[in-house]
Amino acid sequence: MPYQAPTNDLKFLLFDVLGVDRLSELDTYTDATRDLIEAILGEAGKVSAEVLAPTNQDGDRIGCQFDPETKSVTTPPSFKPAYRQFVEGGWTALDSPVAHGGQGLPHTLKFVVDEMVCSTNLSLGMYAGLTHGAISALYAHGSDELRNTYLEKLISGEWTGTMCLTEPQCGTDLGLIRTRATPKEDGSYAIEGTKIWITGGEHDLVDNIVHLVLAKLPGAPDTTKGISLFLVPKFLPDGARNPAFCGGLEHKMGIKGSATCVMNFEGATGWLVGEPNNGMASMFTMMNEARLMVGMQGLGLAERAYQESLAFARERLQSRSLSGPKNPDGPADPIIVHPDVRRMLMQQKVMNEGMRAMALFTGHQLDLSVAHPDADHRERADDLVQLLTPVVKAFLTDEGSANANIGLQVLGGSGFTTDWPLEQLVRDGRIARIYEGTNGIQAMDLVGRKLRLKGGQLFANLFQELTGYLEATPDAPHQAALKDAIASLQEATQWLAKMAPQDPEQAGAAATPYLRLTALTVIAYLWSRMAATAQAGIDSGEGNQRLFESKLVSARYFMERVLPEHQLLKLDIISGKDSIMAFEDDHWAA
Repeated sequence: MPYQAPTNDLKFLLFDVLGVDRLSELDTYTDATRDLIEAILGEAGKVSAEVLAPTNQDGDRIGCQFDPETKSVTTPPSFKPAYRQFVEGGWTALDSPVAHGGQGLPHTLKFVVDEMVCSTNLSLGMYAGLTHGAISALYAHGSDELRNTYLEKLISGEWTGTMCLTEPQCGTDLGLIRTRATPKEDGSYAIEGTKIWITGGEHDLVDNIVHLVLAKLPGAPDTTKGISLFLVPKFLPDGARNPAFCGGLEHKMGIKGSATCVMNFEGATGWLVGEPNNGMASMFTMMNEARLMVGMQGLGLAERAYQESLAFARERLQSRSLSGPKNPDGPADPIIVHPDVRRMLMQQKVMNEGMRAMALFTGHQLDLSVAHPDADHRERADDLVQLLTPVVKAFLTDEGSANANIGLQVLGGSGFTTDWPLEQLVRDGRIARIYEGTNGIQAMDLVGRKLRLKGGQLFANLFQELTGYLEATPDAPHQAALKDAIASLQEATQWLAKMAPQDPEQAGAAATPYLRLTALTVIAYLWSRMAATAQAGIDSGEGNQRLFESKLVSARYFMERVLPEHQLLKLDIISGKDSIMAFEDDHWAA
């Protein structure tokens, strides 16, 4: 089935629920009018469906090829013209700084475009996606000279960027990195070391690749406090080839059109980004942005899976409806009439729309955190973004993977074959739960850092958002169910605040269910808002009435069939670590 951008749902969320078009009232985003946003939605959907989607299967079946003699990587033949069209359309510059050639539009719009790109060709989209993170890190922490040399071509898409963290002996524990940076007389550094799993480390889409590399200076502490960040280009400003070479490609179960490289830095010239030994802080600018983008990958693949499984369920004839024939002139009824198939489709649709709402809510808060005229409002918005970043990354990729699997199940045996796209969506989406910090790491970030940050202020602001809505909207749809979920989250938060300082393993044991409880509660809040907006639309008799009606049913489904999980999650959290940590070493193989 051809991809259809979910523009109706996006307009409902952006304009009716969140009021993103009102960002045009702020000095930073005066161009972001409703007319412009609608034009972007339409064009992004068209580019995704007509330019990116046709190349997706090539990415999977042809993949990237490595030449060990030249140490070069070629992408599938259809990728280069598609990437060129994407770049020429200005899509890489959407929310980048105007001073360096960007369009300066709201970050929320990039979230929207990210979803569409990931729905249609995740592998190709990653080249530009990681570049955007490099842009943000360089803009926030680079010197004027580095910005002026590299930002314009990164923003235009003429060059791409990478994030070089992981090494063979270390992933999450970056304090173990061995890559070294030796100062040179001209103020640059000689970078020596090997990085693995580097997305876009080498490819033929552009003429130059700008690597952001974590390394340690001589005498630096042998921990994360001794890490610095360096910019290491493939080609130096004078045109000379820098000795930063691909040593091979990883052999992966999915995203085969994305060049995942081993990179060897053989005395390559690099320049310091930010302050010495402060590389982790600089890199987190890129990592946090990448984590939000990865969340959109989960949503994008889930949306594509839903569209494919819905189309199949409407056409596939199998058996008769339990309540009597619905297709009496045919040999059987379409499987969409069967309750179990409808249950799977409802789960996909409702969770996708809830995840989209949480992602765009986070994007809107990101825009407010940089553009709102009131400093306190900016801080509150930034607190919500910091808190929700690991939630968006982990929950959207967990549920995105689950929904792709549900979609495959709807297709039955057909879904297991390469004749249909579901099996590729399942394979491509699985990595999103792992890279940019596994979802377990995201959960630990939530309970280990975000819960304590600013003395608990981040969660205090979240609860103020949730309870403030109920106080301001006494007749809010599904108010009782939302109140119960908020109460579960509050009780779990209080338990963690008490127990975690006494025993960090309690926080570790509770982290994953706590993140999920946070996500379900926030999505319940947004479903209540969506239902209220839909009901107002129905009462007015104006707007997309069928969409409004579907929102009311979907909200009820979420509140009745998904949200009650909050009770089990709370019990999981407050039951503590004992049954998890009780095994002795010799119990595992008993």
